[in-house]
Amino acid sequence: MRLTEFHRLITDEFGEQEGKWIAHSHVLAGLGGTAEELIERGVDPRKVWEGLCEDFDVPEGRRLGVDRPGF
Repeated sequence: MRLTEFHRLITDEFGEQEGKWIAHSHVLAGLGGTAEELIERGVDPRKVWEGLCEDFDVPEGRRLGVDRPGF
């Protein structure tokens, strides 16, 4: 997963401001760091996204983001 896709998924699910706050402040239970810290350490953004989905109980149907025509 590319970092741009990761940021798009966070924004789709949580909104721009709350998504930024979550990426910066929420420590992922299973990974031991915030999304920003983990990505800086080289953890695959897909694994970080999956951890956020687990922590915030994002339904399976929303884990791939919003469908956009032409993408």
